[in-house]
Amino acid sequence: MHELGIVVHIVKMVEEVGEQNSLTSVSRVKLTLGEVSGVVPDYLVDCWRWTAEKNDLIRDSVLEVEEAPAVTVCNDCGRTYSTVEHGRTCPYCASENTVLVTGDQIELTEIEAC
Repeated sequence: MHELGIVVHIVKMVEEVGEQNSLTSVSRVKLTLGEVSGVVPDYLVDCWRWTAEKNDLIRDSVLEVEEAPAVTVCNDCGRTYSTVEHGRTCPYCASENTVLVTGDQIELTEIEAC
């Protein structure tokens, strides 16, 4: 389960922001998680709860996960399409000369202090 490692990294980032801004308590952390990131949101939230119990800054905080759709662009015809629905092959021109544009990211987007 690599979700725990991701949570540990996110907590370090939150701690850094907390230190820079003299925060004593965080109530909510929001992430954008790409549709094809390979991360299971429920596991991530479970790991967050477990970690938060052991950390004064984020104790009782909520991890909010927002999913970002996976989008691929075709380098031959220039059109974009849903990666999950069509995979690597462009549904418009059948080219495999494609690149994932978005959908594999894990981004810390918001920290709410109380």
